[in-house]
Amino acid sequence: MQNIQFLVLGKNDEILATLKRLIENTDNWQAEISNDESQIDNYIANNPVDIILLSSGLDESFEQEIKVNPIVVEKNIMVIEHFGGGSGLLKNEIYAALPHLNPENQ
Repeated sequence: MQNIQFLVLGKNDEILATLKRLIENTDNWQAEISNDESQIDNYIANNPVDIILLSSGLDESFEQEIKVNPIVVEKNIMVIEHFGGGSGLLKNEIYAALPHLNPENQ
């Protein structure tokens, strides 16, 4: 399975930690978490990121800006909005955005 690097953004540290754990329960998936929008460009510029997962507590304007952020667009990073729910919903959101990752499609 392909290595996938996630950057999980949100404001609730407990939810971020849970999302990190759920993501990393899948082989070859790694996640970094952040609650600081001001550091995102620097992080992306210096680290590999395949998927940005937007979690709770972010301003709607930031969520819209990250999708058109030049560094995100240039590096072809997928941005996925996570709406909460269990681990099944999280994986469904990821697989809906990137169906080639779904083991059922391989």
